[in-house]
Amino acid sequence: MLSISGTEKVYLAIGSTDMRRSIDGLAAIVQQCFSLDPFSSNLFVFCNKNRTMIKILHWDHNGFWLYFRRLEKGTFKWPSDNSKETIQVGTRELYWLLTGL
Repeated sequence: MLSISGTEKVYLAIGSTDMRRSIDGLAAIVQQCFSLDPFSSNLFVFCNKNRTMIKILHWDHNGFWLYFRRLEKGTFKWPSDNSKETIQVGTRELYWLLTGL
């Protein structure tokens, strides 16, 4: 289960992300595209084009966690605001997103 205790902020990467990217590739997106620090206690959430897969990048003390969730039915309710690169949400909203609310 995803541990979000101690999480400062949650950032959703707007649009789709290539799910073949691993920790280093996602950390590079966070740093270079979003100008954010991947080594912070923030969560960075990425979704694929079909909105059936989510990856969450999380730095914890001395290493990264990479959480992956794939839906067998349905899609995630992913934001479609193309005017931004990221949207900041609370941990409650992240939980709602992950559970399909």
